[in-house]
Amino acid sequence: MRAAVLVDVGRVEVREVATPVPAAGEVRIRVGAVGICGTDHHIVAGHANYNRDASGRAVPLAREPQILGHEIAGVVDAVGDGVRDPRPGDRVVVDQGRSCVSEARRPRCEYCATGDSHQCEHYREHGITGLPGGFAEQLAVPAVNAVRIESELDLAAAALTEPLGCVVHACDVLARAPARFTLRDAARDGGVRAVLVLGAGPAGLLFVQYLRRVLGYAGLVLVAEPDPTRRALAARFGAEPIDPDREDLADAVRSRTGGRGVELAIEASGAGAALAELPRLVRKQGTVLLYGHGHAGTDLSVLNALQFMEPTLLAPTGASGGHEPDGRPSTYVRALRAIERGEVDVAPLITHRYDSLDALPRALGGEHRAAGYVKGVVAP
Repeated sequence: MRAAVLVDVGRVEVREVATPVPAAGEVRIRVGAVGICGTDHHIVAGHANYNRDASGRAVPLAREPQILGHEIAGVVDAVGDGVRDPRPGDRVVVDQGRSCVSEARRPRCEYCATGDSHQCEHYREHGITGLPGGFAEQLAVPAVNAVRIESELDLAAAALTEPLGCVVHACDVLARAPARFTLRDAARDGGVRAVLVLGAGPAGLLFVQYLRRVLGYAGLVLVAEPDPTRRALAARFGAEPIDPDREDLADAVRSRTGGRGVELAIEASGAGAALAELPRLVRKQGTVLLYGHGHAGTDLSVLNALQFMEPTLLAPTGASGGHEPDGRPSTYVRALRAIERGEVDVAPLITHRYDSLDALPRALGGEHRAAGYVKGVVAP
């Protein structure tokens, strides 16, 4: 089969690789759509390498090239021994993580036992930690990692289940946090009056929709984003956009919040400058949810002023959230159903579609920096 292989920093080659054969308890997916994530860009650019050896050292790409891609939807085309669900022909989305639950390990580690499977002691992840990902024609995963699509949903839209699942998990973490200001008290004194989302990329826009349409948050939602296309989408989804290139962000936030600042800031940009701005944006003892990754070129001293304010700092990762009775990941089920019901509209986020793996070297080579780019999906 063909796959797009990262052979070195900044170098993606489309090659012939071995076709996977599903083992017992696994299914093989014929990949129909894969979202291109910021994590993919970080790995390609050499800012991160999550493929680690037993001592925690990064494994060089020259020694172990990687097949990236972890936002996956497709069609089951073969099943291993013992698999009755799903069946060949079923359209599914994929939880790319291998945990105690998905591999039927007993006893479960302490993280899987408490529903935090993306922190599993034995965690491995297709498309991120070295296991082959979705930038290929086929992929073998545990059967319980495949969640059936129950509608006529376009596979490109279905591929955004994974990033929405991460947002769902982040909001679950936010709901449990022992913070001074909470979303559950938004309608009362002591609740979150204003939210600031830094960055209107796919994650930021999913946060806005989830806050408005799923959690029912009716307070002020501000979004800081320099790109006009993304600002327009933020406004469409119920936020008040701010162009930080045209007005001082802290002044704009103070003006719109009556001088209070925001009680909740969601850092979804991965931009180092955003961390430096946080102390001027957030109310004392407010909550900062660190979601974006990257922040290259930022000195950690920028956190000094923020620490002085005693914020609640949250750093959720992945789409943990327990499992359904059949072993399937609950967060992916919730995210997929929210998309299928139309509660979260992912279609407007897909601004770039690539119809072949051959387009990936270009797509991963910097096209995401173009004006108007929000989300790219490879849908062969």
